[in-house]
Amino acid sequence: MNPTGVRIAPSLLSADFARLGEEVTAVIAAGADLIHFDVMDNHYVPNLTVGPLVCQAIKPYAVSGAATIPIDVHLMVKPVDAIVPMFAQAGASIISFHPEASEHVDRTIQLIRASGCKAGLVFNPATPLIHLDHVLEQLDLVLIMSVNPGFGGQSFIESALRKIEAVRKRIDATGKDIWLEVDGGVKADNARRICSAGADTLVAGSAVFSGGRYAEAIGSIREQARLGQQARA
Repeated sequence: MNPTGVRIAPSLLSADFARLGEEVTAVIAAGADLIHFDVMDNHYVPNLTVGPLVCQAIKPYAVSGAATIPIDVHLMVKPVDAIVPMFAQAGASIISFHPEASEHVDRTIQLIRASGCKAGLVFNPATPLIHLDHVLEQLDLVLIMSVNPGFGGQSFIESALRKIEAVRKRIDATGKDIWLEVDGGVKADNARRICSAGADTLVAGSAVFSGGRYAEAIGSIREQARLGQQARA
């Protein structure tokens, strides 16, 4: 984890698609810990974005010196199993999916792990946490959506804070190093409350890319997140 205690994952959904490689290089230089890669299929969500070929194309840019920066792939697709190996081969480090998109959640988790990636499970604002009851200890990451998935630039849904708190309690009870990621409307103004609730990984799209000052934006979010983690401690 970053020395400040939180990971920042800029979402390429808000980047300039005409120059994605440069954008990846720029946000990494600005302090990004992960690159968040949103995949939408126009079936599970009402939008269509990018596929494995684009992930493969940006992989060479996801480096900082000799270190590899993880590509954090969020699959908003249904069905999901057929596409998991494609993204693993394209260079994904983490692959997360929605329980509604899988006929057998446990099987999909095992498929991701067998493909050599870390596995994450994603919860929409109205998706119950019951899906964690039997699989939490097999996960590397839980992603809480604080907007309804499909489009960037939406406002944070406040009820997500209660869900973050509930997942944090579950993770802590396992004693395992499972990341708690939050995606949707994350910015410096709410990062403190999000991390005070228990998040340790923040996805930020328009908050990073819209102003053009990537280092300043990431630094502001990280500082507020650090204060939130201190308040929780």
